[in-house]
Amino acid sequence: MITKTLDGHIEITEGITGGKPRIAGHRITVQNIVLWHELLGRSADEIAAEYDLTLADVYAALAYYYDHRAEIDKSIEESESFVEALRQKTPSKVLQKLNE
Repeated sequence: MITKTLDGHIEITEGITGGKPRIAGHRITVQNIVLWHELLGRSADEIAAEYDLTLADVYAALAYYYDHRAEIDKSIEESESFVEALRQKTPSKVLQKLNE
């Protein structure tokens, strides 16, 4: 089942990108757009140009984020926790080589 939102720019499809909201027709999630824009300081124009999106796609993702901020912030936090757990569980082979 596909749920389309924000005038067809954002869709949620079970089984694609873990069911996270994404740009319609792409595997780029709203969460990706938020990280690039809010945390890395990239402009909407830069994101659109680099990933072959329309400005409307990028702004729709940001609008969706602001409408669902708590849910997406929680997802970002969970992703960061998962990555940190993997880092602790799996030591860096590069660092091991450098320390030898």
